[in-house]
Amino acid sequence: MAKYDPVKQKDWQIAEIAEAEMIPFDAMCDKLEIPKDERIPHGQKIGRVDYMKCLNRLKSKPDGKYIEVTAITPTPLGEGKSTTSMGLIEGLGKRKVNVGGCIRQPSGGPTMNVKGTAAGGGISLLIPMTEFSLGLTGDINNIMNAHNLAMVAATSRLQHEFNYSNEQLAKRNLKRLDINPKNFEMGWIMDFCAQALRHITIGRGGKMDGFLMDSSFGIAVSSEVMAILSVFTSLEDLRTRLNNMVVCYDRAGNPITTGDLEVGNAMTAWMLPSINPTLMQTVEGQPCFVHAGPFANIAVGQSSIVADQIGLKLFDYHITESGFGADIGFEKFWNVKCRFSGLIPNVSVLTATVRGLKHHGVKAGALPCPPGKPVPKEYFSAGKETMKWLEEGVENAVHHVRSIKKAGINPVVCINSFHFDSDEEHAVIRRACEAEGARVAVSKHWQFGGEGALEFADAVMDACKDKPQFKFLYPNEMPLRQRVEMIAKEVYGADGVDFAPEAVAKAKKFEADPKYNEYATMMVKTHLSLTADPTKKGTPKGWRLPVRDFLVYGGAKFICPVCGAISLMPGTGSDPAFRRVDVDVKKGTVTGLF
Repeated sequence: MAKYDPVKQKDWQIAEIAEAEMIPFDAMCDKLEIPKDERIPHGQKIGRVDYMKCLNRLKSKPDGKYIEVTAITPTPLGEGKSTTSMGLIEGLGKRKVNVGGCIRQPSGGPTMNVKGTAAGGGISLLIPMTEFSLGLTGDINNIMNAHNLAMVAATSRLQHEFNYSNEQLAKRNLKRLDINPKNFEMGWIMDFCAQALRHITIGRGGKMDGFLMDSSFGIAVSSEVMAILSVFTSLEDLRTRLNNMVVCYDRAGNPITTGDLEVGNAMTAWMLPSINPTLMQTVEGQPCFVHAGPFANIAVGQSSIVADQIGLKLFDYHITESGFGADIGFEKFWNVKCRFSGLIPNVSVLTATVRGLKHHGVKAGALPCPPGKPVPKEYFSAGKETMKWLEEGVENAVHHVRSIKKAGINPVVCINSFHFDSDEEHAVIRRACEAEGARVAVSKHWQFGGEGALEFADAVMDACKDKPQFKFLYPNEMPLRQRVEMIAKEVYGADGVDFAPEAVAKAKKFEADPKYNEYATMMVKTHLSLTADPTKKGTPKGWRLPVRDFLVYGGAKFICPVCGAISLMPGTGSDPAFRRVDVDVKKGTVTGLF
């Protein structure tokens, strides 16, 4: 058997073999000509890179090519964006070009639940996989501490204001903020899918045990602190943003920020180590940063701006990825991340799988793929019935190609191929997407690594020769509700938007204040459908997008339209991944991660 055989080996087994031969952190830095004073080692295998020193040293160097990876509307298991990102890096590496990338850090929630980690798969895998999957260099832990410190500041202040008079508060150099316990923008966070904590009561006991009130938990990656880590552009910008987070409101409805609570600076201290990206590598030894990890259905869904800034200086081709499908991940890359960073992408890769597009052939009778249950065996073979599923479902890929072209970005469709696919199935996808003007490549990186991604790498390099005609979907001056309407119609394919009365009232306040013009419109929507209903597959027609509320992230500068029923705390399924994770007690290694 070859050293790696993804058909027979699990991802963690491939990672274990590769890690025995991986390039040590210092050697990787030597290869990238990163001087010692910019290195922050974290053991022998990985470490951080001091982004401020690195960017200052390379500020006059021209940027490399900027390549974003997105996907079709995914099944609950995903369609392999990280695998495709790693495969592209490996394929370009085989072409002997200077290439690297940055992907998001995985949340412990999906890692221990249904979806698994986000390290890629097969031979297109990021290593060391265990460290990547289980906390890495501590960013999510720092985010939880910073976020929950803001909640400690608010809830303790509420207790003190309830217990003390204005004169007693003044003796402690405090003024009454008049916090409304029934109007909190924030809750607590933890990095697991814990549906039992979505709605909680805190402050039970006596008057020294806190103020009795309803509260909640969200998953760590939904925190505004995580969003800020993704979009900050300097340490000063980070501190400013962490002081502008809206925690709650006073009884008159005015926002109370982390700055008002005098906690933003301490939050910045918790986040200081996490401003620097972590340097890792693919199974085949190409460099890749990991930094930030917000979901795209409830947040911005991007790795950090600062990691992209460094990567564009260090690499001739820099790969970044956007969370979930192109309707939310790419749309936020296009209209939020690029607007905040000022960076212009050369290419966007749309990841598609035969399995995923069959999933969208609902009108042709495709069997459902419920979260937490095995994919039906029919998806792994080519027959007359499943070919009809694919022929109908491929319209989902076509829809996303059209969205990418609206941004003026060159689309490359990567058919993320597996050993159970057929050439006829690949041909269906190729014909449909090429008819829309996209370049299409079949890539077998999962099974063969860089050697299987050469056609894909060549297509991306060819697309990089074209000059992008990049443009945003809407100007900052466009009113909030018009922005939402445009995203719904142009990106999702909706006929229009239905705003709930509460959403209308909030929108009018935002639209009346010019300061909110510069706030990003950050859609909160399911990733499992173009609509707000996760059960609606394919490319639905004749529907309207429901917006029931707006959330505001004052530090990140996001206004978030909430579409349909979506929770900031996912639930753990009945067959979670943690049932298969273990430790080899003789070797001291983790097994079972995928």
